[in-house]
Amino acid sequence: MTLRTVAILSPGDMGHSVGKILGQHGFDVITCLLGRSDRTKRLALEGNFRVVNSINQLVEEADVVLSILVPAHAQALAEEVASALRITRSSTYFADCNAVSPRKSLLISDIINNAGGRYIDGGIIGGAPGKGVAPRFYVSGPDSNLLMALDGKGITVKSIGDSIGRASGIKMCYAALTKGTNTLQVALLLAAHKMGLIYELAEEFAFSQQDQLRKMETTIPSLPANAHRWIGEMQEIAQTFDDISVTSQFHMGAAVIYDLLNATPFANETPESIDTDRTVWQIIESLSEVQGIKKK
Repeated sequence: MTLRTVAILSPGDMGHSVGKILGQHGFDVITCLLGRSDRTKRLALEGNFRVVNSINQLVEEADVVLSILVPAHAQALAEEVASALRITRSSTYFADCNAVSPRKSLLISDIINNAGGRYIDGGIIGGAPGKGVAPRFYVSGPDSNLLMALDGKGITVKSIGDSIGRASGIKMCYAALTKGTNTLQVALLLAAHKMGLIYELAEEFAFSQQDQLRKMETTIPSLPANAHRWIGEMQEIAQTFDDISVTSQFHMGAAVIYDLLNATPFANETPESIDTDRTVWQIIESLSEVQGIKKK
């Protein structure tokens, strides 16, 4: 079929950027904002989305729904869309593009398919469109080639097979490295701080691990603003690893670190309002204070 109308739920940092770039390439991009935050509504406006009045209207008008949101909410959204599919008797395609385990993707597949929709397994790697290299949308499943119509339209689409779980699996392994490494860095800096060795360790890193120190200095200050999303992502990675008899302990620990980051005052920021002057050392000092409060 020819893709013309693409629905995105919901237009957050990634979702609104994807919608904006697809709109610039001629697609009719729609969303529903019932119950959404003022920030989400503002981002939808900035992304030039066409706003429809209900989820029922959205599934009737859309050729495909792209689910792009916090992984902890992925199943609930699928159930909401499934209810609309039953009511409208639509057979809309639904692509879960969230950071969920293959097990969770299979569960969501059943929810959508049993309601009459057609499910596509997806996973996004890379930053939002317009912020450097185009993000890669990995997709899999019997209907995954449908999304190849979006390839080169501000995003890169890679179809990697007919099995549900392949696309979500590659996302899990990729995020296990990137977001998992971030938490390892935070944990070792926090340990050094608590032992009174932070300055000595930073000096040694500056001598022998310049690239790693530079990455910590540039990446860690922005982590609290996104930590609430990544707690669940680490839990999904842990589930993925556990399902294939690879230790889940690394990423259960990573979830604990993101939970700490989410408890700092900096977690009140959004990706648009991050203080770019804040240092990694301020983050570590705040984490030490948060951990002390949690232990009381």
